Amino acid sequence: MAEPRSKRPRVTLPACPAHRPLPGSRVRQSFPPAVEEGLCGVTGALLELAYCLQALGEYFDQSHVALPNVSKFFLHQALEERKAAEALMKYQQERGGHYCSKTIQKPNCEYAVCLMKALEVAMVQWKTMIRYFEELYALSIENADPHSASTIKKQFIGPKMAKIKLMGDLLTNARRLDCSQDGRNSLGDYFMDRLQKEFRTGIEPESSQHCSPCPPLQQCTGAAEGLKRPQRESSQHRNGIGPIYATIHCTTMLPQCNDGSGAKAKQGREGL
Repeated sequence: MAEPRSKRPRVTLPACPAHRPLPGSRVRQSFPPAVEEGLCGVTGALLELAYCLQALGEYFDQSHVALPNVSKFFLHQALEERKAAEALMKYQQERGGHYCSKTIQKPNCEYAVCLMKALEVAMVQWKTMIRYFEELYALSIENADPHSASTIKKQFIGPKMAKIKLMGDLLTNARRLDCSQDGRNSLGDYFMDRLQKEFRTGIEPESSQHCSPCPPLQQCTGAAEGLKRPQRESSQHRNGIGPIYATIHCTTMLPQCNDGSGAKAKQGREGL
């Protein structure tokens, strides 16, 4: 006899008691009020998550913490969550609904005074959001709204799963480097900030590592032609001294690159 499957605990969607359907909408079609209210509540939850991530980013940018790459990471994630909330607002408008403006609560992340705690807070928040979207997906199926269900599954559940996997990897590396959990600065936090690839995505490469492109060879050829003209006008330089001097003068002005391409171009010109 097969064992009964354990029931998954149902998470209550964020309530939006002040939400009312938009009267007189001409584009509204097969958009259940329950799904619209759920979308409105989840949009507010996304804005609160963006506020929390922004607070974490601002904390790590302070002078006594000084983890600039971690700060950029959380600020970038806050921007993405805000864009997701705006995408939900636009989707509601396209379906004939609307978003009710509400008060955004203060983020409860004052205890996240180190990198480990901040990563754990972000992971818990994203797990909560993905449960919200899963419940909203199930609510759309129950109310015969396949369009909302497909949009939620493709555009919101998938990216949240990838972010949870990313936070799990970051937490594993933070434990491997023995990052602090009590707010004291540690060498592991510094290594995570400087060496972790996900934190360094916003850093531009140094200009000294790249060689500037060489100018086209036609520019030097044109300069050589300009030097040939006064030599051709004189009848006493018919032994070819003028053009040869012009070619050598042009090739000596070629920029020298780190990869040796300037030297190869110079050798080619001297061979001519």
